[in-house]
Amino acid sequence: MTTQALELFRSVPRYLAARALADRAPGLVTGPLATLRLVSKKDPEPLGPGWGRVRPRLAGICGSDLATISGRSSFYFSALVSMPFTPGHEVVGELLEDVEDLPAGTRVVLEPVLRCAARGLEPCANCAAGLTGRCDRVTTGHVSPGLQTGYCRDTGGGWGRMFVAHRSQLHPVPDDLSDRRAVLVEPLACAVHAALRAAVEPDAEVLVIGAGTIGVLTLLALRRLTRAGRITAVAKHERQRRFAGAFGATAVVAPGEALNAVRRATRALKLRPEIGPPFLLGGADVTIDCVGSRASLDLALRATRAGGRVVLAGIPVQGPDLTPLWFRELELVGAYTGGVETLSEGERRHAFDLAIEIAREEPLDPIVGATYPLERWRDAVDHALAAGRLGTLKVAFDLRAEGS
Repeated sequence: MTTQALELFRSVPRYLAARALADRAPGLVTGPLATLRLVSKKDPEPLGPGWGRVRPRLAGICGSDLATISGRSSFYFSALVSMPFTPGHEVVGELLEDVEDLPAGTRVVLEPVLRCAARGLEPCANCAAGLTGRCDRVTTGHVSPGLQTGYCRDTGGGWGRMFVAHRSQLHPVPDDLSDRRAVLVEPLACAVHAALRAAVEPDAEVLVIGAGTIGVLTLLALRRLTRAGRITAVAKHERQRRFAGAFGATAVVAPGEALNAVRRATRALKLRPEIGPPFLLGGADVTIDCVGSRASLDLALRATRAGGRVVLAGIPVQGPDLTPLWFRELELVGAYTGGVETLSEGERRHAFDLAIEIAREEPLDPIVGATYPLERWRDAVDHALAAGRLGTLKVAFDLRAEGS
């Protein structure tokens, strides 16, 4: 059988052109420079024991998806994917057949990492420890290279009518969790991981840069899972500011006000070099960058106290001046995706279990601000690229909608 899906194909000239022009003309990445197309393709087949077919219901558009489409992703990732692939790793869907202990018809959310278990391999040291996001074998085994579902040609992805997944990737959705909340479980698990990677001490001064989906969910995770003191959130747009305040920020400031806000809160000393932006002596104990731009990481490094920790939770697209990292002996920590997490009391729980629990209890429904059928993919991607300006946090494909 065949299925309708969005497919990302390899075109280095288009990718480089999008990289150069996307900021000035973002519409080009869904127009003449698009490396995404709507196709009819053969249904992906289960890839062995423990695999099954999943029909997506909602599939989110993530910042990493947008970075790939618009030519902002690093070529580092080129060795970790197999093309052409169907994007979509933030997914709530329905099993089309029994998969081990999960019967057909079960609603599931996808844990997208294609780690050892999915590849039919004995667990590497990281997978054995539950740190599946650090799996060393995402390019080996009987599955094509792909760090996640949504970046692998064999599995399909959420931006299509059907994909295949391994039992180790599937988490059943409680009946009382709506699809609009369930589609946020994957980014919420990433936020849980980022908040715990931050190793926040009681009453610590925390700075969160960015108030898109990952930013506001990280604020929520900080309040739920740590004993952080004052949390200052940096939000560019008015609706983001309202979300940041509602989800746990003590104070919300615009990017241009952030350094002064941290200076006042921590009584740090602000210095101005002859060339370049100012920086602090003193500052936040922990900064979490949920954007990943050159400007956001530069702010994080310049606003964090000596010996403090900077967590990079947003996919990086450009690098800043690393002098503060060296001079202030900062810890720069990555936060990629969630696995088995260690809580402050020493308890170990899976990030997806924590995310499902939080999603059931917190008012997340307004975060999904717009949905589109698959055939309107250009409108959906254009909306997602301008989401902050348009007052939207998360844009998603609705595969249940007429025309999808």
